[in-house]
Amino acid sequence: MQQAPQNNPRQEAMAVLSHATPKRLGELWAAWSDKPAYHKVRGPETGLVMVRGRAGGGGNAFNLGEATVTRATVRLETGEVGHAYCLGRDGDKAVQSALFDALLQRDAEAVERLVLRPLREEQAAADAKLRDETAATKVDFFTMVRGDD
Repeated sequence: MQQAPQNNPRQEAMAVLSHATPKRLGELWAAWSDKPAYHKVRGPETGLVMVRGRAGGGGNAFNLGEATVTRATVRLETGEVGHAYCLGRDGDKAVQSALFDALLQRDAEAVERLVLRPLREEQAAADAKLRDETAATKVDFFTMVRGDD
């Protein structure tokens, strides 16, 4: 998983939330003790975005295909506005991500401690497990040189 730059905490938080599963995000929202009153400003709305690619990472750009994206915007009763875009069609995940984005603006410490830190740890463990599984399939190829020239 590639992390967003560390210089923008909100961007980094949204990167962590976007990699969370809808089920896990729902569990974290259900566990949030002081749920604020909010209203949906926009969405959740589902649409398509064009995914672009580059041959070799530096060649000419080309249209690779389309991906489904769901977005949502919420406003807390205290005025903070949260936005979220999520791959796929899960409207609840988009709304919950937007809620955590808004809460991050109001109480960054609590969101970091109760939501982002556990998600980061779970995602790091999943990445480590995948790396270990991949490393176990590594094959070292070598050339055996015979004694004749």
